[in-house]
Amino acid sequence: QVQLVESGGGLVQAGGSLRLSCAASGRNLRSGTMAWFRQAPGKEREFVASIRWVDLFTAYADSVKGRFTISGDNANKKVYLQMDSLKPEDTALYYCAVDLSPRITGWALVSSYDYWGQGTQVTVSS
Repeated sequence: QVQLVESGGGLVQAGGSLRLSCAASGRNLRSGTMAWFRQAPGKEREFVASIRWVDLFTAYADSVKGRFTISGDNANKKVYLQMDSLKPEDTALYYCAVDLSPRITGWALVSSYDYWGQGTQVTVSS
């Protein structure tokens, strides 16, 4: 069993920055993949970024490339999402997720992940 707790969300003006954190507890996650997803009201949950622990491979959605950076501390089971140059369209509930396997493909799929946090709200005002 894995528990995930997100923090760091808030209200920020367009062009500003936020740093989200996700703390994981439970099973050994050293060989897995952790990711951030987001869901805006009335929309489906979408992939934002992921990091694979075995080789620190990272992947990003096109909409956030160059603005968001995912990083992590596997020893302490934490993952971060640095969000810069925020836009109003980044407004959403942001979720942390864990896949217990070192995924080679499919890291952008909701169905690939085994555990989810409760989410942290990010609101970007124009």
